[in-house]
Amino acid sequence: MGVQRLAVACGALALCLALTTATNPGFVVRITQAGLDYAHQQGIMILEKELAQLKLPDISGDARVLRVGKVRYELSRLSLRDFQLPYSRITPVSNVGLQVSISNAFAELDGDWRVKLFFVSVPSSSSPYSGIHSVSPTLDLDSRDHGSFNLKVENVYIKISLRLGSDTTGKPTISTSDCSASISKVRVLFSGKLGWLYNLFHKTIESRLRKILEDKVCDSVVKSVHNELQTYIQTLPVTARIDNKTGIDYSLVAPPRATAQSLNADLKGEFYSLANRSTVPFSPLPLAFPSDHDRMVYFGASSYFFNTAGIAYREAGALVFEITEAMIPKEAGFRLDTSVFSAFIPQLEEMYPNMPMKFRLSAPTAPFLTIGPGGISFQPIVDAQAYAILPNSSLVPLFLLSLTGNVSAVINERSGRIVGRLDMGRIRISLKNSAVGTFQVRMMQSIMNVLTSSTLLPRLNARLDEGFPLPLLDRIQLSNILVKFHQNFLLLGADVHFQPRV
Repeated sequence: MGVQRLAVACGALALCLALTTATNPGFVVRITQAGLDYAHQQGIMILEKELAQLKLPDISGDARVLRVGKVRYELSRLSLRDFQLPYSRITPVSNVGLQVSISNAFAELDGDWRVKLFFVSVPSSSSPYSGIHSVSPTLDLDSRDHGSFNLKVENVYIKISLRLGSDTTGKPTISTSDCSASISKVRVLFSGKLGWLYNLFHKTIESRLRKILEDKVCDSVVKSVHNELQTYIQTLPVTARIDNKTGIDYSLVAPPRATAQSLNADLKGEFYSLANRSTVPFSPLPLAFPSDHDRMVYFGASSYFFNTAGIAYREAGALVFEITEAMIPKEAGFRLDTSVFSAFIPQLEEMYPNMPMKFRLSAPTAPFLTIGPGGISFQPIVDAQAYAILPNSSLVPLFLLSLTGNVSAVINERSGRIVGRLDMGRIRISLKNSAVGTFQVRMMQSIMNVLTSSTLLPRLNARLDEGFPLPLLDRIQLSNILVKFHQNFLLLGADVHFQPRV
């Protein structure tokens, strides 16, 4: 009894550990029934081509035909002319995988036949020698002939079960866990001088051909799933390189799971620095994925996904921007030099008269955004270090400002990429330290607004307009885009089009 209690306690502890260490996804992909149906159509076309190329073995054997004798036959050059799968359906099976049911399929094939017929003769009982000679059958003569035949296979039913999984790299896997094929109707028509003879024992021929075809169909299904489908789904990118500094980890955190209405894939959904990948200091929250089903596929990008982008870019040193006079639009109406800022800081005119200036903007911490039904918003903190540029091109630090403000984002999809645009409200500034004495930063509010909105914001939006790749299989194009905001994640819906290779 003590051993049993210990086993139960260990099992409960293991379950608790499994639950507490479960990894929530940062990115979710959902394929609805409409999406599965579309994928199924593409797969059936491939399977039809595979089945139409079935190689069937030659068939030979012996048969005895009543009142005729022994027949030795051979069927060769069996060639499928067609294999049609007009009615089929794909169904997600909860906690199992996918099931494909094909009904009323039909096929037609041609071939050559060759026959050798042994006629036998038995002496008549009225012969005067009948009492002397044996009455056993004796071989009288043989005849040979050949010709062609046509085979029609109808009412073919195929049931395929597909098991979903993931490999050690986080890529999806798919395999055939079960396949059954049954043929209820086979008709063979022989032509040639002795074609009538085949028709006397056609049931034997049809039975053999039915069994061969049933086995070959499932062999072809397993081969097609392994060579075509498995190879294709491996094109889902586990990592996507964004630029020379960052990438995105789209590896599966668990095998894809089927529900009664859809197929779901939980991905890590994490940006990382190519040079220095570190552990993210927070975890993704659970996503309350809605039951939307109007589109073929839905992508759920969590706030975790977007926030890891800020960490990755900061670690990669990409959140550092410099503002020089050459970057300021002419319509701004001012020069970036100490004479302009001496209106706010009089001592600048004495210390560094009429010298060009430069600002270096950097993020002391990675920006942290929130997503809600109203959209995406965040309040980034930016350090703005001002420098005077001396005649020898060396830099002299003047003062360090802290900038913050409300920023909102507009998100969309273009060419398989998440694209965006930032809108910035009025910034707030404070003085962190100064090498030129104290001054009132409030007076700089307008000029810093102009500097950030005319230089920093366009650079950020140019990068966001390039976008970040979605986890898409090869040759998939999206259309009919839908963008919705939910608590803690962005929902992007789309229909799918597969672009075959030319």
